Amino acid sequence: MKVVSLETFIVNVPYKRTEVSSVVFRSGVTSVIIKLTTDNGVVGWGEACSGADVYSIEAAIKAMFPFIEGKSPWNSAELRRDAFHRGLWAYRVSTGNFAWAAIDMALWDICGKSANLPVYKLLGGAVRSEVDYFFYLGHGTTSDIAAQCAEGMSFGYETYYLKTGIDIERELEMVATIREAIGPKNRIRLDSNGAWSLQDAPRNLKKFERYDIDFIEQPVPENPMSLMANLRSKTSIPLAANEGLWSEEDANRLIMNQVADVYTFSPYWVGTLEKFKQVSYVANVMGSKVCRHTHGEMGVAATAFHHASLTISNLVLGNQQTAAHIEGDILETEIPISKSPKWGLPEGAGLGFAINEQALSIGVSRFAKEGQYFPYGQI
Repeated sequence: MKVVSLETFIVNVPYKRTEVSSVVFRSGVTSVIIKLTTDNGVVGWGEACSGADVYSIEAAIKAMFPFIEGKSPWNSAELRRDAFHRGLWAYRVSTGNFAWAAIDMALWDICGKSANLPVYKLLGGAVRSEVDYFFYLGHGTTSDIAAQCAEGMSFGYETYYLKTGIDIERELEMVATIREAIGPKNRIRLDSNGAWSLQDAPRNLKKFERYDIDFIEQPVPENPMSLMANLRSKTSIPLAANEGLWSEEDANRLIMNQVADVYTFSPYWVGTLEKFKQVSYVANVMGSKVCRHTHGEMGVAATAFHHASLTISNLVLGNQQTAAHIEGDILETEIPISKSPKWGLPEGAGLGFAINEQALSIGVSRFAKEGQYFPYGQI
């Protein structure tokens, strides 16, 4: 069995509400969906994060195809090594990983279908029967925040996530509303995307302590990494690192230097499902937890990431997702986390989904009309 063809589709799916943080202002998800086909007719699907420029990701995928064309999908680790070494993608590692992640998903999908096994079994098997996901809150008035929390509570979510780092006083009001709405037992997570200085961060975090914050993601910049390590000694709120985990090497370095309590990343950062599992094991050895990160993705990537997450022992409760917040998807069947915090063992071979061709076509047409949902959408 050999890979013989590649098709790419740039797709837009809008958010139900604009995503706002100290870094992004984005009204939907733009992804590159890929379709690999083998000489015996097996099809594998993948999804690439668009990053800053979706055309560059699509171009990277096409540039990588010679390294898999005519090759066995069962040799995915060797194929990636060749693409990054002989293809020089090691010199453009972030773009390379965003692009290769889609190829990697599609190769695993093909292998799972060929073996008639779900991908998580090919990755070593599940160590948990389900993965728990969070509810992503958008900025708004206190009444709007309360309504969003009520929606999340009606679906059974136990972890609620809010971006901070924009306006501390408004954010304190929103967090107070969240705590009142979800009660004392459910979890609140914050993410400042590196917006605070090391001088301001301890004071700001002190103001949030009364609300029993589960952890805060990247309150200070990622460079130098001593900023996060220093802050750990200045606050009682656990810290999560995200920015700075730009590659397998970066993630391992931060983990080994113990800059945080939790590491928030995904296969997009490290390039493959298997490397996501491997880096998570390094975190486990160092006594840390892993939170599966979302870049904003559709059901293809969400499903692939879920298969990998099932195999990780040190995964947190309340992993990241955007399925509950996008207007539709491109799969025939909604993934469970579009209306629930829990996602169990996927059924079916490979990644276990079917593409809705009409929805895919609509997403392609939407991109052609609207262009990329840039992260700097307010400009």
